[in-house]
Amino acid sequence: MHGMAQKGVRRFGRVNWQGLATLCAREVRRFLAVWTQTLLAPLVTAGLFLLIFTIAIGPRRGDVMGVSFTAFIAPGILMMTVIQNAFANASSSIVIGKVQGNIVDTLMPPLSAGELVLGYLAGAIGRGLFVAVAIFAGLALFLGIVPVHPFLALCYVVIGSALMGALGICAGVYANKFDQMAAITNFIVTPLAFLSGTFYSVEALPDGLRQITHANPVFYLIDGMRYAVLGVSDSAPLLGLAVSITSVVVISLIALGLFARGTRLKA
Repeated sequence: MHGMAQKGVRRFGRVNWQGLATLCAREVRRFLAVWTQTLLAPLVTAGLFLLIFTIAIGPRRGDVMGVSFTAFIAPGILMMTVIQNAFANASSSIVIGKVQGNIVDTLMPPLSAGELVLGYLAGAIGRGLFVAVAIFAGLALFLGIVPVHPFLALCYVVIGSALMGALGICAGVYANKFDQMAAITNFIVTPLAFLSGTFYSVEALPDGLRQITHANPVFYLIDGMRYAVLGVSDSAPLLGLAVSITSVVVISLIALGLFARGTRLKA
């Protein structure tokens, strides 16, 4: 476990760039090797969500915040899909390694806790970007929806993937079995994603539920992506960006602490 917390000067220098690049490449190759599950399936799922809600609610719903209901939910579905896949990428990598008993192959090399976190985050962000590009292409091709602020949309994809990737690291470290991972996904990640204004404007909620929603960091990701794509939002864009970045830093520091201590990782 010497790679988890290095003391003194390592022969690789302050940062083991080669080791970090290798871990990043491994995490990216993991989801590219099964692209039909990790990239194609999310695209199909996002398309089905959009189709079903449009058919079931769209004709009767009318405009929301000055745009059609289909256009309104499209950025939320995009971001929801991105963050769910980013979370799954980081968490599954760690849990599979623990279940198969080969997590030691990641922990034993001379990689610091920070380098391990960055490596897993790279995979989560990479998968989030691939999924986002595919969905953006579909929105442009079939709905004619093109981001009003493309650079901001890219920033939110990266920030959202980093946030949920860091949360996925924490969940993966905690879970020792797949059923524990499934419980975290079902009872924490899915509610955070669905109760974040993806399919509705929070202004339509009662005061109590509105306040709860504003305490959900995923709400700011959804709302920020909506602003980046459509130019409309429920909250101030700068506030959403600040909350999202702060959330990434906080969760990443927690993940860093877990790796540094070897929590639920040491045999």
